[in-house]
Amino acid sequence: MSSTTGTTTLITNIASLVTNDPSLGDGSPLGLIQDAAVVIEGDRIAWTGDSRKAPATDNRVDAAGRAVIPGFVDSHSHLVFAGDRTQEFNARMSGRGYTAGGIRTTVAATRAASDEDLERNLTHYLHEALRQGTTTFETKSGYGLTVEDEARALRIAAAHTDEVTYLGAHIVSPDYADDPAAYVALVTGEMLDACAPYARWIDVFCEKGAFDGDQARAILTAGKAKGLHPRVHANQLSYGPGVQLAVELDAASADHCTHLTDADVDALANGRTVATLLPGAEFSTRAEWPDARRLLDAGVTVALSTDCNPGSSFTSSVPFCIALAVRDMGMTPDEALWSATAGGAAALRRTDIGRLTVGARADLALLDAPSHVHLAYRPGVPLVTGVWRRGAREV
Repeated sequence: MSSTTGTTTLITNIASLVTNDPSLGDGSPLGLIQDAAVVIEGDRIAWTGDSRKAPATDNRVDAAGRAVIPGFVDSHSHLVFAGDRTQEFNARMSGRGYTAGGIRTTVAATRAASDEDLERNLTHYLHEALRQGTTTFETKSGYGLTVEDEARALRIAAAHTDEVTYLGAHIVSPDYADDPAAYVALVTGEMLDACAPYARWIDVFCEKGAFDGDQARAILTAGKAKGLHPRVHANQLSYGPGVQLAVELDAASADHCTHLTDADVDALANGRTVATLLPGAEFSTRAEWPDARRLLDAGVTVALSTDCNPGSSFTSSVPFCIALAVRDMGMTPDEALWSATAGGAAALRRTDIGRLTVGARADLALLDAPSHVHLAYRPGVPLVTGVWRRGAREV
């Protein structure tokens, strides 16, 4: 190993290292290496293995018998917004059910906010997530619903992440309440033209009260023609066509996946589309939990993300979502961690993140615990005590 491409750093005395490479360590999907070390060279992983066999490096960090995991990959969030919905949450916890209509409150606040306010809010939640171990995040527009407001949301987001999603089809804009077809035409026409340069992905909320299957297909197909790859808010509030549409269009992910038929599960198992589960939404709306066990047993690739947004899942904590998934969705601690790291990477069609193997990006978190299992075992405890992103220690 040479240091010609950057400074080398050895993190040693790691009690357990999660690599997400089953060819390493214990041979499990997590590729657990005990009494491990990892070498960072520049912004990449250069070596992993037994701490006693680690090569010489420029710098050395003693993990002091703690665990190291890949940085979390949060593949679903809505962070470009203004205001909050405290009153709505308070009312819902007092018995009023969640509907898509609540989004309109955030739309009004976001339209009224300055670019500076939106960016300040975005960076606040990004730093909050980073402190909890998130090193990659996807985020969406969807709270502007005009050509100008959607484009500026994506422009602001693109300054902070490569994983930017155009979600002009979050709900039908209040301005087009009497003419949804005209709004679909806007989303697939002028708005798409303005937004495509800033985005990698296109998304649609395929749900009663938002967009039906035909509208969703038209929107996603138009996005694909502009070079954007599909993602779908699918089957969150009710059974519907979203999941099968996602698979049909080779969407990277179908997100929520709460209400699934056997045909939906089979479609996911036989396609490349990742099922992204968002338990923060069920927690915050007292809704039915997604059945992760059913999906995993069918061979579906599952991701676990926060859905951080001001209405239905106002959490930036992936560890919290891991604890929920283990407690209420039938996942093992190992499966939940894999889904929050390698699963999130799969939902973004990335192979350079979500794992700690030679050549992967040096994104990792140091836990104040000897094992990743503590993420579910000690819910609510701030266990992340160090975070490296692109090889640089940021926490």
